[in-house]
This record gives sequence, structure tokens and C-alpha cells, in this order.
Amino acid sequence: MSHKKWVVFIILWTILLGGTISLLSDLLLKDAGVLVAFVILILIITFGVVLDTIGTAVTAANETPFHSMAAKKVPGAKLAVKLVRNADKVSNFCNDVIGDICGIVSGSAGGLITAKVAYSFSIGDVSFEKALLSAAMGALVAAGTVGGKAMGKNIAIKYSNDIVFKVAQVVNMIKKEG
Repeated sequence: MSHKKWVVFIILWTILLGGTISLLSDLLLKDAGVLVAFVILILIITFGVVLDTIGTAVTAANETPFHSMAAKKVPGAKLAVKLVRNADKVSNFCNDVIGDICGIVSGSAGGLITAKVAYSFSIGDVSFEKALLSAAMGALVAAGTVGGKAMGKNIAIKYSNDIVFKVAQVVNMIKKEG
């Protein structure tokens, strides 16, 4: 696929996935209690961190070991080669599309949680307490995302081939079942 086609393709996927993930999180969070909303928020952040880790691992992986595994017909090895050869696209999808969508959606979820907590404690719309609560929630979401990605990048670089191979095996298994 040419670079121009990839850009158009990824923009369309981002619109589709961004809208879908945002809609699902809004629907899940709308009637959820504060504790359930926090769990959903943690899951969104974790999903973004995991995909960011995969995207980084693909860019750091070495293709050579997967060739010998593919020659031995090891399931997932051919797909691992394909992932590494398309590291720019895989990384763009995992780090930028999914990672950025999760970042935006987690910020929105943090805002919804802030509103739920403010309502629960009868904190008015325009108050220092609400501003403080909003700032604290934003700081927690940012810290969870940035800290998680920092940890994930370290793991991705150290264990890049292992991560790529596990991802290839899982995708390969899903493709066979589907």
C-alpha cells in the first residue's frame, strides 16, 4: 500500500475506532458508579499502554530470528516477519491510533468521573474544590498514561522479539478461528 493510501486508510480507521471507543466508553460510564467508572478508566489506560508497548516492540524487534522460525514452520513466525517489516504502519496503528484514542477517551472518562464525584459530594460547578478535583483527576490520568507507557517502552525494548512473537501467535490463532 502506498504511503498516501496508508494515510487515508489510517485516518478513516481512526475516525471509526475513535468514534466507536468513545461511544462505548460514554455508554458504559453514563450509568456506572464511581468505582466501576474508575475500573473502566484503568482498563482504557491499560489498553493504550499495552498497544503502545506492542508498537514500540515492533520497531525494536529483529527480523532474523523469525526467519529461522518460519523455516521450521513455527506458527506465527511468518506473521512476526510481516509485523517487523511493516513496523512503521504497525507502530503508527498501535502507538498513534489506539494509544492516542485511549489517551483522549481516558481524559473524557476522567472528566465524567470528576463530574460524578463532584455531584456525589454536592460540589458546585464553579468552585475551587471542583477545579482542584478536576486538576487531580487530570494529573492521575496523565501520570497513569505516561508512567505506564514509560514502563511499557522499557519492556518493549528489552523483550521486543518475545512480544512481537506472542502478538503474532495470538493474531495467528484468532485468524484461524475466525
